[in-house]
Amino acid sequence: MFTSKFVRHCGRNFTSIARQNHENPLGLPFRSPPAPQMPRRGGPIQKRRIPHVKKAIVVASGKGGVGKSTIAVNLAFSLAMLPHRPRVGILDLDIFGPSVPTLMGLQHSDDPHLTSAGALVPITNHGIPTMSMGYLVPRPPPNSTEFEGAIVWRGLMVQKAVQQLLFDVDWRDAGGSGPGLDVLIIDMPPGTGDVPLTLGQLVVVDGAVIVSTPQDVALTDVRRGISMFKKISVPITGLILNQASFLCPSCNTTHELFGPPTNASRLGIPLLVQLPLVGGVSWGGDRGVPYVLEGTNGDGKDGKAGVMWRDAMNEAASKVWALVQG
Repeated sequence: MFTSKFVRHCGRNFTSIARQNHENPLGLPFRSPPAPQMPRRGGPIQKRRIPHVKKAIVVASGKGGVGKSTIAVNLAFSLAMLPHRPRVGILDLDIFGPSVPTLMGLQHSDDPHLTSAGALVPITNHGIPTMSMGYLVPRPPPNSTEFEGAIVWRGLMVQKAVQQLLFDVDWRDAGGSGPGLDVLIIDMPPGTGDVPLTLGQLVVVDGAVIVSTPQDVALTDVRRGISMFKKISVPITGLILNQASFLCPSCNTTHELFGPPTNASRLGIPLLVQLPLVGGVSWGGDRGVPYVLEGTNGDGKDGKAGVMWRDAMNEAASKVWALVQG
């Protein structure tokens, strides 16, 4: 359990054991003003912007295992590489199974620092600042056979941790004195539980990018996630259909391994792009190098499919940027 993590504060280490409770699960110092709270007796919920973030975009799916985190990370880099170079960050809100540290090559990073005001300082790699629960739990050393520390929390602790990750991270550059983010990509956990509800009720969200694969078993759960976002008034930006097809490298024939992409039309939301199944995407994620960064420097093993994947992701970024700015 998350009971013995140390976080650096003003050059000193302090343990979260004494500070950890249901109101402060991350063990952060008291900050003023406090983060917005969930109403306890049905009062109005006041949504607000995440501090130092102009636009917040969630990447979500009601189904696990559809490549959502991989797409969230690559979408963030594609946005950051748009012609006007917006400043982009990534927030991993998967409390129980964070993937961003691995996808960003940060699974063995140092612990996050705190600002003088007690806010978490994002950890940066490849030029993108990130924050994740994965940075705040005990982690085994490299090449260790030990398991990572598990989060075993009930709903209230999860809600409070989400609130702290949303409102107690300083996204400004240069140690809190530089500019904030133009866009924050928020990687959501699967399902329709405490995390997406807490986010949707407390934060002004500018768009939700839905990720799915073409199978009916995935689309059924994704439909539930779309319904949840509509109930909490989060605008749906569109769908990224992952693993829509496989392009044979030998004959360039397209194979729909997981069903026809037309199945996704039943979701009733705009289709942003379709992504082919590309082995290098998974290999890059395991190495902590997002696939869109490889560009022409890749080894070319993925051939035309790899080019199609990166072009489609860049197209998705352009569409998402235009929609949230409009």
